[in-house]
Amino acid sequence: MNRPFGRFLSASLALVIAGLALSGCSNRAPLGTKDNPVKLFFTPSVEAKTMKDQSEIIREYLESHTPYKFQVAIPASYVAVVESFGTKRADVAVLNTFGYLLANEKYGVEARLKVIRYGLSSYRSQIIVRTDRGINSIKDLQGKRFAFVDPVSASGYLLPYKYLHDHGVTLGDTVFAQKHDNVVTMVYQGQVDAGATFYSPPENGHIEDARRLVLSQFPDVAQKIKILALTDEIPNDPVAFRKGLPEVMKRTIANALVAFVHTPAGRRSFTALYDVTDLAPATDRDYDSVRKLLKLVGKSASDMVN
Repeated sequence: MNRPFGRFLSASLALVIAGLALSGCSNRAPLGTKDNPVKLFFTPSVEAKTMKDQSEIIREYLESHTPYKFQVAIPASYVAVVESFGTKRADVAVLNTFGYLLANEKYGVEARLKVIRYGLSSYRSQIIVRTDRGINSIKDLQGKRFAFVDPVSASGYLLPYKYLHDHGVTLGDTVFAQKHDNVVTMVYQGQVDAGATFYSPPENGHIEDARRLVLSQFPDVAQKIKILALTDEIPNDPVAFRKGLPEVMKRTIANALVAFVHTPAGRRSFTALYDVTDLAPATDRDYDSVRKLLKLVGKSASDMVN
């Protein structure tokens, strides 16, 4: 090949490729439009059909009350939600507390709202035992078999771990049951002496803590299992926004979510998904108390999932 012509061809090809790349960038639809919707993620919490139906109701409201289009996603786990922020496939998400700490630590995700449950903006863990085991104080748990939920669960591990540590209790055999209802079942059936789950105060005379999750299977669970102790409180789960999302978009979406939960339909949807009755403003500083819990076990949020 003639060298001048070859150099001309190479230069021309480079210009074409650069032009195509720039064209592709410039032709990408603005975020919030039909061709590039805001990606709204929900951390799984209840059975799949309820998650799908209620998240779609929230999407429809947001599209009717903001200038944006939305796309809903419900990954298999909170870790998948966190990593979706890292690849910019998630813009907004309802996260559990630990998932938020991880997303903030790794990708700068920002809490703007936190959920309210029956007037409470914080929650705590409960330590439960059977009523017929003769366990009446936290000291009685010394050397006992114990079920936690998961190493990355605030209410199912970090809070009760700190509580037991503060009271000088050394447990016997421990197990991670993976789900709150599994812990309740293990205590009910006597597979362990005690366990830790989330706590919610009674509402209208009905239990709202983790024991309610097994009421259909064990109708007498409230009589057979008692709450031995309640831990300190930490902030409720946040609604978090991707770093770099325009401020006006964050504010508009957050305001619309708050407005929706104040409607009968919105309260039904959020209650069905996360037992949420309201939303309130939040900042990252609200979650510093949970970071202190992680320091107690000598790990960062990233360490806990490795």
